[in-house]
Amino acid sequence: MKKMLSILAVFINTSIVFHSKAQTQKDDDFEFFDTVVNNHNQLFQMSCIPSAVEMILKYHKVVDFDFYNLQNEWQNKADGSFRDFNNRELYGITFSQNFVLPRNATFPIDSLFQTIENELKSEKKVIISLPAEGGWHMFVICRQTPDGDFVSYSKLGSHTLILRNTKEIVKKSNGTEILTYRTPPGM
Repeated sequence: MKKMLSILAVFINTSIVFHSKAQTQKDDDFEFFDTVVNNHNQLFQMSCIPSAVEMILKYHKVVDFDFYNLQNEWQNKADGSFRDFNNRELYGITFSQNFVLPRNATFPIDSLFQTIENELKSEKKVIISLPAEGGWHMFVICRQTPDGDFVSYSKLGSHTLILRNTKEIVKKSNGTEILTYRTPPGM
């Protein structure tokens, strides 16, 4: 009987820990979507890169929700890329451009996906470039679904874009670049 109670106590404690972690992930996704994405806009047709960076800064609460300085500076810069934010520190957060490789059959897609998974497990978001009508558009990957795909958000003006098949899009594109970031300890 005592052994059975010990096993039951371990099971209950384990269930609470797993439930708490699942609840934390769900709340984080809701917080990012509800407080950041829904209260953010892409101001210019070509400002999706700084718009995505602003969402990360807002998520980490290092800028106010009315912060649009990066987009206002960028405006419709047509020759911009993740390179403009590579090794750039903004409000204590340092951004890094990753997977700057030809998009073809030799692109290391599994390595890209593993990098994204590792960032998400570290409670970070990932900015990703995905094909869109007439070019590329930037999204923020915020979580991984139970089936292993990634959920990505973006803005087009005030309109919110949500993708739940990010991996499929990346595979069809033969790869893509991402922008990751480092935060100071304790953030």
